[in-house]
Amino acid sequence: MFVAVDDTDSMKGNCTTFLATEIIREFSDMDLIGNPRLVRLNPATPWKTRGNGSLVMRFGKGKGNKRFIGMIDNRKIYCYDDCTSFEPDPEIMKERIIPHILAHHEDDADPGLLISRIKPDQKFYWNGVRTIMDRKVIDEEIKRIEAITYEIGCGRGLIGCTCGMAWRPRDTTFELLSYRPSERWGTKRIFESSTIMEVEHNYPTTFNSWEDRMEKVAMVPSTPCPVMYGLRGDVEEDLIEASSKIKTEPIERWMIFLTNQGTDDHLIRNAKELIPNQSYIIKGTVSSLPRYIEGGHVFIDIDTKYGIVTCGAYEPSKEFRYCLDWLIPGDDVEMIGELRDEPRTLNIEKIHVIDIAEEYRKISNPICPKCGKTMKSKGKDQPFKCKDCHTSSNEPVMEEVIRWIVPGWYEPPTAARRHLSKPLKRMGLIQPVEFVNRRT
Repeated sequence: MFVAVDDTDSMKGNCTTFLATEIIREFSDMDLIGNPRLVRLNPATPWKTRGNGSLVMRFGKGKGNKRFIGMIDNRKIYCYDDCTSFEPDPEIMKERIIPHILAHHEDDADPGLLISRIKPDQKFYWNGVRTIMDRKVIDEEIKRIEAITYEIGCGRGLIGCTCGMAWRPRDTTFELLSYRPSERWGTKRIFESSTIMEVEHNYPTTFNSWEDRMEKVAMVPSTPCPVMYGLRGDVEEDLIEASSKIKTEPIERWMIFLTNQGTDDHLIRNAKELIPNQSYIIKGTVSSLPRYIEGGHVFIDIDTKYGIVTCGAYEPSKEFRYCLDWLIPGDDVEMIGELRDEPRTLNIEKIHVIDIAEEYRKISNPICPKCGKTMKSKGKDQPFKCKDCHTSSNEPVMEEVIRWIVPGWYEPPTAARRHLSKPLKRMGLIQPVEFVNRRT
């Protein structure tokens, strides 16, 4: 039986992943089939709280091998990759889950709960991770699969539940989420930064944990939510081993979630048209010099098949903004990011520089080929002339400028990346050394 919850977190500090661990604890009389899933949906949704994540679990009676994936109340949590035909009663499950939703509900959230034997059509995942979904279409799918629901407020969470449950994983990652005791929620987190740095360096399958350049931790939230940290990676076993090296305040529980984080699933390629609140890969040619506005944000225009698109890199992305500083008209690029509505701007997540234009600067007026003296200009748009030999030239002496941007991929520092954005590390790429060395 599939169970999905969404929109149960809050800007006041609640967390849907913590609720998922409460549901797993509630159903200790059943088996967890596969990892619980943390499914990130459209990051451009205007009314999301933080990460726009839906949580999906499957319960039943497991068979075959089981895997150790977490701890709750000092009890080891296992999941099975296979199960019997047994299905729990969905109405009973609903009644057992509702008290947990109510216990963690805040008035600024509109939770949804979806329980179903059948998964929604996978098109709902792709629409949910890339577009803004219509609740009417969601309700029709819920009716089709004969699912059991529960909602509070406008029940917007049912949209996320349906889209998250519809996920058929292709590219996947894992996240080990650890949680603080409830008495410490909202207080300053205690941890040793050096241990997180060592994990990032010693476990190459992890990502987005630490930023070397700024010596900054990126896996510990600053919100008052229950999470102590989220360690992300490609190998489940590495996360368990690596987390044992991280020194923090006492951990009350932890769980490994299967996720779509770091996959770029939200990006639309070869779109017929650009619609705000969606994310795109847009190919074009730079058509303007960079321009800054108050706050340190920088913008540049590119000429595309959709017309001129303004692209922006913002102050939190720090030296990533140098990429725009160093671009000039004529450079061919792919800009990856979210299109905002007003002002209509593509918020850049990554840049792929495909080819760069040659740039030249004037060294001097031309040299007379007869006497070797420097020619003089006769005025704007007039040829240069040698007053002694009466020779002339239209071209000054030029030299090619060294470009500090070169073809390759560029990304923001770790702390400025989106949940869904695929880091270059997962793409088997690194930023060009020219950029790395010139960021100062």
